[in-house]
Amino acid sequence: KIKDLFAAGFIDPSTVLVLVNAIYFKGKWAVQFKKEDTKETYFQLNKNERRTVQMMFQEGYFNMAIIEEVKIKVIELPYFNNELSMFILLPEVVCEDFTGLEQLECTLTYEKLAGWTSSARMQQLKVKVYLPQFKMEESYVLNKTLQEMGVMNVFDWGKADLSGISMKDGLVVSKVIQKSFVEVNEEGTEAAGVMGFATVPLCLPVSYEFKADHPFLFFIRHNLTNTILFFGRYLSP
Repeated sequence: KIKDLFAAGFIDPSTVLVLVNAIYFKGKWAVQFKKEDTKETYFQLNKNERRTVQMMFQEGYFNMAIIEEVKIKVIELPYFNNELSMFILLPEVVCEDFTGLEQLECTLTYEKLAGWTSSARMQQLKVKVYLPQFKMEESYVLNKTLQEMGVMNVFDWGKADLSGISMKDGLVVSKVIQKSFVEVNEEGTEAAGVMGFATVPLCLPVSYEFKADHPFLFFIRHNLTNTILFFGRYLSP
């Protein structure tokens, strides 16, 4: 899935060592989206611009939270065996030239994210879920980011010590790149009982709607350790 790792001209005669991290993720949903329910519809970039997208649909019980203080909805879509989940953070506001995503990103911290997606905040609700199919592929040069985090010596000719991986003297890291690919579609393995309740409700439950037809944030989490494996934003088909 990940091809053309190095763009033309990326490696030149001055390049000594490049560290590469390539990640590919394609998960199997715990409860699949049926392909016959996928329809072409509009994705609203802002109030004045929209594009067509293949929108998946399913109705079922999902962990969801409505975060009133920042006007967003959060939903958890579990993968097979519940070891991993995708969380979607969907702003409610769509204005003339922005969608509420900018405001959300300005206020977002790890502590807030952990609180919004905690078991104390999320409730299992009956939800009509609309989610676009999408593929995302991106490359990042991480030299500056790593240096800002304090990783300095490996880039410095005078301080680098990479003798553990090479006997050659004067070896330093020229570039660190990461390339990732995420694909979201209907595929999944239906797991009986994962999303349901053990009891029968005495009255019909209220059905909520989670319609990701405008820009949103998403992340994929390993649930046992709460480790975030991917974090991204979907802005446009």
